[in-house]
Amino acid sequence: MTEPSDVAILAAALRRDGEDLRLYVAVLAANLTDSLPAGAVRAKRRRSVRERLAGREGSVVELDVALGERRLLLRVDPEGRVAGEDCHEVRGVVLSRRPVGLDGWIDALARALTEAAAANARAREAVERFLS
Repeated sequence: MTEPSDVAILAAALRRDGEDLRLYVAVLAANLTDSLPAGAVRAKRRRSVRERLAGREGSVVELDVALGERRLLLRVDPEGRVAGEDCHEVRGVVLSRRPVGLDGWIDALARALTEAAAANARAREAVERFLS
């Protein structure tokens, strides 16, 4: 069982530096991709002509994090607004979807990471990286 204070501390760490949403989502995508097992995080990107010519990856427009039976989606529209979904998924079938704002998405991610960390050493390392 996870402590509520553990979830709150992780959620606060995830919220840190969230002023510029596009940059925040890009950094969060990179950190999660580096920290979690392969395939747990997918980042969909959109590249402008300028980004292609400069050889850059482009902006993250969708972040998809799968932890156990939980799938968390975060979308960024062209105006920089974010929309999140917290999904319950079993064997690739989405049983329920709940739209959430950025704060709700971060709380759900913190909860999912904390639960995964309790059962998985690699997820525990990911949580420790966010807190450091």
